[in-house]
Amino acid sequence: MAVGTVISRVTGFAKTALLVAVLGLEGVMLPFNLANTAPNIILEIVLGGIITSALVPLLVRAQHEGHGEAFAQRLLSLALLGLGTLSVLLVLLAPQIIDIYDGGMTADDRSLAITFARFFLPQVLFYGLGAIVGAYLNTQGRFGPPMWTPVLNNLVVILTLGVFVLLPGPTALTSTTITESQVLLLGLGVTLGIVAQTVALLPALRATGLRLRLRLDLRGSGLGAVGRLGRWTLVYVLGNQLVLVVVAQLATATGNKRDFPSYTAAFVLWQLPHAVIAVSVITALLPGMSQAAVELRTADLRRQLDRGLRLTTSLLVPASVALLVLGQPIATLVFGHGQTSAEDARFVGTMLSLFACGLVAFSAYQLQLRAFYALQDTRTPALMNLGINATAIVVDVVLWLSLPNDQKALGLAAGQASSYIVGVVVCSRVLARRVPRDAEGHVLRTALRCLLAAAVPAALALGVSLGVQELAGRSPLGSGLAAAAAGLVLIAGYLPLARRLRVAEVDELVEPVLTKITKGRSGSRTGPTPPTPQE
Repeated sequence: MAVGTVISRVTGFAKTALLVAVLGLEGVMLPFNLANTAPNIILEIVLGGIITSALVPLLVRAQHEGHGEAFAQRLLSLALLGLGTLSVLLVLLAPQIIDIYDGGMTADDRSLAITFARFFLPQVLFYGLGAIVGAYLNTQGRFGPPMWTPVLNNLVVILTLGVFVLLPGPTALTSTTITESQVLLLGLGVTLGIVAQTVALLPALRATGLRLRLRLDLRGSGLGAVGRLGRWTLVYVLGNQLVLVVVAQLATATGNKRDFPSYTAAFVLWQLPHAVIAVSVITALLPGMSQAAVELRTADLRRQLDRGLRLTTSLLVPASVALLVLGQPIATLVFGHGQTSAEDARFVGTMLSLFACGLVAFSAYQLQLRAFYALQDTRTPALMNLGINATAIVVDVVLWLSLPNDQKALGLAAGQASSYIVGVVVCSRVLARRVPRDAEGHVLRTALRCLLAAAVPAALALGVSLGVQELAGRSPLGSGLAAAAAGLVLIAGYLPLARRLRVAEVDELVEPVLTKITKGRSGSRTGPTPPTPQE
């Protein structure tokens, strides 16, 4: 899963970097971003939270009771009909949807955003079907395909952008100069990527033995439980979307066209460690935790959760520290090309560093929520999340009012990071009342040890980064050299210090590698040795 996610995110970086380079943070990126975000928002409101909170536990329960195939067939049929109808309505309501997030776009930008939205909003159908198929595959122990198929989406969009560059068009790309053929190519190419991502899951689905058939016998099928659990999930999701509306309105109200695209670009970079590490752990844990909940093995559920938290923390602490101290060179390397200046890329990097302060907290919070979902409790996460959303909005607004105009967007990133820290503290306390902590878990102890192990290497890495940039410059090339050199220093310092501080999860990751290296060297001198029973 992690390998698939890494390749997916690397190609996703290439896609995002090309988008920023070709469209420009101050070009047409703002209307493109608002329109491209809309289908994700709508899907999250309608279905996204239900998938994570309800579908996997319910699919596990249906299989446990012997009617898993029929339940999955009805679920896919309902999604096909419901999301298909919704997609048509969304295309008709594209102007109203864009206006929700527009805090001050020009008339030309708004018109272009509406045009893009009409191309992008039908993606809701394919996103939804793909998410349901992915949830079903996870319950069958097939975690890989949903992690790999986004690579196909990224490649389709990269190819689209390659053709876009070759099309005749204006030198300075704006909402008034972009041609109809360029708009058509972007609209169709980006949507085709999502279609390809969904269709690519079908071979894996057929391999599970599930027969695809339209079933309309929905009464008494058990799908009512989806709705019951989904009511509170809707509250959870609407709270998140309210925060996004506030962020979009504040970011576009500054008058700086780069602010909202910079926010979304930094968010994409920031999510890489979470996606590679935490999402892989979450995806692997949820079916097992759901099974433990069905069988009333609460202690086993807690042990699985704490193990996931310790493993995630041991990897995400150095990742968050790296983003904190190397945000600017990383962002310059990725985004400082084409129509995006190095200065604009460094602004994205500053925002990335602020996001990094909440990385570990966000991932731990998301992991803990899965314990509630495994217990089929969506009410508690929804109520907790409302308080967390309120924290984000209050901090965002206060910082937006307090900071100078060219730094207001930075306050939005700081507000998000603050809300994640509040979230993990609140969730930890509430969860401890439902599922008592494992005395042997030591999650907080692991986090503190990892932070200590990362502190000194981080200071050295920052010094190396500044030194390399002083010598090689702050261009994408100089920034890339600085990020690579400083990253090696951070890794080389963190791993031995973490092992010295007895962070067991780091030992688990490092020991197999060291064993293979040692045996490889020994084997080159004395010949191969037979495997032991443990191996």
